[in-house]
Amino acid sequence: MGSIIDWSLRPVYSPEQLERYFNRIDLPQKYRESPVVRLGASIDGESALSFLKVLQRYQVAAVPFENLNLHYAVKRYISIDAQKLFEKIVDSGSDRGGYCMENSTLFGTVLRTMGYNITSVGGRVNEAVQPISASKDWKGPKYDGWNHLVNIVAIGEQKYLIDVGFGSSGPHQPVPLIDGFKAHNVGDQSARLIYGPIAQHTGAGQSLWQYEICNGGGAWIPAYCFTETEFLPEDFTIINYYMSTSPESWFVSHVVCVRMLLDDEGEKIIGDLTLFDNTLKRRLGATSEVLQSFASEEERVNVLQRYFGITMSKADQDSILRTASEIM
Repeated sequence: MGSIIDWSLRPVYSPEQLERYFNRIDLPQKYRESPVVRLGASIDGESALSFLKVLQRYQVAAVPFENLNLHYAVKRYISIDAQKLFEKIVDSGSDRGGYCMENSTLFGTVLRTMGYNITSVGGRVNEAVQPISASKDWKGPKYDGWNHLVNIVAIGEQKYLIDVGFGSSGPHQPVPLIDGFKAHNVGDQSARLIYGPIAQHTGAGQSLWQYEICNGGGAWIPAYCFTETEFLPEDFTIINYYMSTSPESWFVSHVVCVRMLLDDEGEKIIGDLTLFDNTLKRRLGATSEVLQSFASEEERVNVLQRYFGITMSKADQDSILRTASEIM
């Protein structure tokens, strides 16, 4: 019986596109000379993991986690087609990014192009870590339905969580799927993985990977859980539609743009820039400060251009007027 998989739904990019992607994330020339670039990720496990760490670091520092197409767009629509994402994030000439399904689909396609063994899976985000949790009095842990996309990369016998679409609290390096594994994230934040049931499960014997964060030595907070079961592109089409259109999704009523900050040597993530609604904050290490609060749409658009390099047409800028997310 022949395969019925439509491989066009697991596309790859051309060598020319890969080079333009490297330009988009400002990948230094020394890394472009990696044997992984020349020969593919199957060359050896050590090289594959080393290059994966570099690529993820430069991706999150260059490609913001943002939802601007749901607010500043004449046509409010999120495409997760790999080629359309490449046009938006790489070829548009503006430093655009996207939310989880956009950034992780782009990055996953880049990894697949380079020969990495990649599986895209679904995740469920804990209500308590969402940016509107305080206003809703969400204390969790209570996971939403499937509303997140992460990639799992297998290098040899070891699998790794790869997430480039969870904003400032996401993992900024490959995290091995090892129960209890801990890693430093950024500043005073740590992260870990645990494997086991979630409180909402009613049947015994069910387990999921749970990504948790800890700030300043405090309590561990579940951020999201995820499965190792592969999700189909059709699954993400359904999730993407809900997250980009439902009034229950905070993405449709709040503006967010987050970019991680690299040190001068490009070797370490040291903080982040986070725009949420009418405020821009910068975190460096364990210190966070408000850089600006916006009193008008003009101020927010100027900040997006100044700090994130994101420019928008006048028509797209005007499309936010008289909507719930407009700064009045």
